[in-house]
Amino acid sequence: MSAAAAVSSADFEATVLKSEVPVLVDFWAPWCGPCRRIAPELDAVAEQLGEKVKIVKLNVDEEPELAGQYGIQSIPALLIFKGGKQVDGMVGLAPRQVIAEKLSAHI
Repeated sequence: MSAAAAVSSADFEATVLKSEVPVLVDFWAPWCGPCRRIAPELDAVAEQLGEKVKIVKLNVDEEPELAGQYGIQSIPALLIFKGGKQVDGMVGLAPRQVIAEKLSAHI
């Protein structure tokens, strides 16, 4: 499983919305095959970009209200937050280069 930290509604505001650096939130579920396949890609991006970003995972089965609040209909969904606002995102599998480029644009 991914090294990305888990986030929930209890700490979403502090971890994501009040972060000093851009945050990529991976909306996922344990039963989702593509979600499991994207985990190593996200780990590679986290290693590549280091302290300049945060990557966290939000389990949509455990947090359906939060997933609904951000309009998540398909997973994996990757949303990028900066300054407390959603600034970018993508749905589905993507290679690490694409994820890193999208995230780097907000550093």
